[in-house]
Amino acid sequence: MKFISAFITGIIFGIGILMSGMANPAKVINFFDVAGTWDPSLGFVMGGGLVVAFIGYRYILKLPNPLFNLKFQLPTKKSLDINLIGGSALFGIGWGISGFCPGGALPAVGTLNADVLTFCAALVVGIYATKITQNMLRKKTNLN
Repeated sequence: MKFISAFITGIIFGIGILMSGMANPAKVINFFDVAGTWDPSLGFVMGGGLVVAFIGYRYILKLPNPLFNLKFQLPTKKSLDINLIGGSALFGIGWGISGFCPGGALPAVGTLNADVLTFCAALVVGIYATKITQNMLRKKTNLN
């Protein structure tokens, strides 16, 4: 049942991303172009998401446990570190340059647009490159 729930949630999210136009990189890039062809609609989409999440978390976290799991799995780390700051900066730079974020690109994969497929391939390469780099750094740190 957990997988069906995740699938339905993903479908709803993907439809929302496509309907709002956030799978269109030109729309996203126009949001960042404050001095030119600025399009504030992305701000409204993000603001709407924040409102829904704020209300949803207040309601859901009052339950004793999630519907399809034994306990809530919430982040426990509350500090800022180089990984979080660097990853956030890279995410923002990549989003601003390409106009895609994973949430907008993955629902658009079905279009078979070369830009979307290139972005998703780069995303996968970046994920694996990060894992490999982190493993190498851990090994180097443990040797010293």
